[in-house]
Amino acid sequence: MLLVIDVGNTNTVIGVYEHDTLTHRWRVSTDPHRTADEYRLLLRALLDDGEVKAEGAALSSVVPPAATALRAALGDLVGDRLVVVGPGVKTGMAINIDNPREVGADRVVNAIGAVETYGAPAVIIDFGTATTVDLVGPDGDYRGGAIAPGVEVAADALVEHTAALRRVELTPPRRVVGRSTVEAIQSGLIYGYVGLVDGLVARIVEEEKLQDPPIVATGGLADLIAPMCRHPVVVDQELTLRGLRIVYHRNHPTI
Repeated sequence: MLLVIDVGNTNTVIGVYEHDTLTHRWRVSTDPHRTADEYRLLLRALLDDGEVKAEGAALSSVVPPAATALRAALGDLVGDRLVVVGPGVKTGMAINIDNPREVGADRVVNAIGAVETYGAPAVIIDFGTATTVDLVGPDGDYRGGAIAPGVEVAADALVEHTAALRRVELTPPRRVVGRSTVEAIQSGLIYGYVGLVDGLVARIVEEEKLQDPPIVATGGLADLIAPMCRHPVVVDQELTLRGLRIVYHRNHPTI
């Protein structure tokens, strides 16, 4: 079985693959101060509870301290059968941006997972701490994209920098024109991000002269935002983990 871990700024997603099937999936809070020993205890508890014997592991991370601690913990768990997505790792995807080393590992594995399932070209949206909209070109190469603050980051900033506004539940209001302060905030956050995504996707498609590329969304708020977009968006919450599985097999083909 293969252990796959994606460390985001807010959440860490852990999964287990048996061949091509995702059999277990957990989401835990990301803590950059968690030590290697704490990760060992966490992973052993999850794997023992799921009766899982990991034979290899793949890791992507945008939080360097967590990556360092996890690298040590996973080394004890699977030895040298660990793939950490980054420079020098075979991904099978050309990175056609000005500085390939600066692109986040999560964006690369999302693109790989999308091409594997939906083909190229493709537009990939990740609703995480940041909202990213990325492009895979017709030749299957990663071409970059756009990064905006995530919905929850925007909500936090709104509350922090205003005296009279308060935190609200992230659900769509009854109408775009809110009839109360709560509904107005919900409209601004939810429909505002729907408009943001629609606008970026439309501009990418126009700029690249694409003909109806698949548009794939993942991340914590994908199920909330994607269905309201004007473009047809497929929500795929396995996208990142699938990309990690593919990268692992491109470096260790025997599991």
